[in-house]
Amino acid sequence: MNLLLLLLLLPLLLFITTTTSTATIPPGSSLYASNTSQTWSSPNNAFFLGFTRVDPTSYVISISTATGVPIWTTVNRTTSAAVVDSGGVFQFLSNGNLRLVNGSGATVWTSNTAKLGVTSASLDDTGNLVLAANTFAVWSSFENPTDTLVPSQNLTVNQTLRSGVYSFQLLRDGNITLTWNNSVVYWKQGLSSLSASNVTSPTLRLQPNGILTLSDASSNGRSENVAFANDYDVEADVVRFMRLSSDGNLRIYSGGTTAMTWAALADQCQVYGYCGNMGICSYMESSSSPICKCPSLNFEAVDVNDRRKGCKRKVEVENCAGNVAMLELKQTKFFTFQEQQIVTIGITACRGNCLSSTSCFASTSLSDTNAWCYMKNTPDFVSGYQGPVLLSTSFLKVCGPVQPNPSPLEQSGGDKKCWKLRVWAGGVAGHYFGHGRFIGFVLVVLQ
Repeated sequence: MNLLLLLLLLPLLLFITTTTSTATIPPGSSLYASNTSQTWSSPNNAFFLGFTRVDPTSYVISISTATGVPIWTTVNRTTSAAVVDSGGVFQFLSNGNLRLVNGSGATVWTSNTAKLGVTSASLDDTGNLVLAANTFAVWSSFENPTDTLVPSQNLTVNQTLRSGVYSFQLLRDGNITLTWNNSVVYWKQGLSSLSASNVTSPTLRLQPNGILTLSDASSNGRSENVAFANDYDVEADVVRFMRLSSDGNLRIYSGGTTAMTWAALADQCQVYGYCGNMGICSYMESSSSPICKCPSLNFEAVDVNDRRKGCKRKVEVENCAGNVAMLELKQTKFFTFQEQQIVTIGITACRGNCLSSTSCFASTSLSDTNAWCYMKNTPDFVSGYQGPVLLSTSFLKVCGPVQPNPSPLEQSGGDKKCWKLRVWAGGVAGHYFGHGRFIGFVLVVLQ
């Protein structure tokens, strides 16, 4: 009877043997893309390292939670996940190197730890993959993060979370920033209780309760709370992680799934470059998800299947000398993080001065009491935001004649029943170059 039971359980035992592994990974071990059930696991099985298929012919190697949420992956030179075909292999070589190779044998990624005395590899219960020389850690995934931070993992000034063209960094003065293309800082959060002048070695950490904290070696054990997940007071044992997504927003998630509990930018359209060059970000009334569109019919989408890749002029301005016009975009602003000229002139002059200037290619007029005009003089990138509560009007050079986008009435085929009278009430608190002000308004929009 016992022999019969053993024979019945043998297939299950073999399956368990191939899908789990011990805490210590000996040199010479390999994982194969063709066998996604084969993994290296942490002792408590809360995390595993293995291949995941991203499409019928492509695979990535990643560390994931038990619920399948990836927290680390190998990346290529463009900071995108390193992809291999079904012949891909992830190897822990006898020389101490971790290496990801494609089916052709070409190296896609390496840990660069050869000849450093590495004797073992292990995935611990916090999700950290460690290469060690006896008991000394030579390399770890926590020290080489990709786009995600988990509890027990520190982020220091020498480390960066990256996702496509976006990056998240902790600066030496303790401030945290989101940056586009390594050049445009579009979100920054400063210190309050810890003086930036006294910060020497700041460290950022996501606590198990969902609070993001900042500490420093000079603060005598004090820490500052930087962000709170909206369920931080829940006492349950909740799996959490913080991720920089490819849409440029930084978020905290709870429950080991995609339940978002905090975001750096509540308004996704505030992310610089979200809709690509010359793209305009806005919202539909029926949805909270942002949409990307071109400024006018003078433009066309770079990729009709991916509106986030931006727009391009159908005719470039330099090809229509003597026929340049200014496209007017009401309730629209162009983000002014890059170099631009700032003047205090009215909306008409804001348009005219840009049109007559050979260096200006776009401008934004803020409709407040001081009539600030931002004139963009660097034609490499324009990121726009359009919404009914915006008090600004923007202008963009095009080859005439100007061809505005169809109005909502025209898009609906002339059915006036689709239009709604909508009232927006609110206020904008701003700080523009040393001038703090509050603007109250009631805006009636016909939709």
